[in-house]
Amino acid sequence: MSDVMTKSMARNVFYGGSLFFIAIFGAMSVHSHLYAVNVSTDQAALTESVVAGKLVWENKACINCHTLLGEGAYFAPELGNVMKRWGVQDDPDAAVETLKAWMDAMPTGIEGRRQMPQFNLTDEEYRALSDFLLFVGSVNTQQWPPNDAG
Repeated sequence: MSDVMTKSMARNVFYGGSLFFIAIFGAMSVHSHLYAVNVSTDQAALTESVVAGKLVWENKACINCHTLLGEGAYFAPELGNVMKRWGVQDDPDAAVETLKAWMDAMPTGIEGRRQMPQFNLTDEEYRALSDFLLFVGSVNTQQWPPNDAG
């Protein structure tokens, strides 16, 4: 028998290899989805307030300046672990008060300085946004994104 590969052998290698790698890709996709749904996210913590906080995040376009778990703009700080950095991740009431005080303390009208707009949030919006940031801080990101501040 000769050491030369025939057209049909080459075709079989191509199709067999393609099917093999498509199956591997499909299995990895299913595994990633199951991991994200069952391991990295605490479904019980996904309350109505957390969902409302995500709507505040979206409606105020916070992602235009801030990153959240590494996604978004780099104009302002990463907020995926902001409650941990502030030391209030275990106290939802302190988290709301800290967030409100921090946002209210942001200066505006200073030319040439990066500034956070005053959104004039209601108490419910502050609570919801705080709950959303607490939830995001509880997501198992396997230490991503790297953040030296905590």
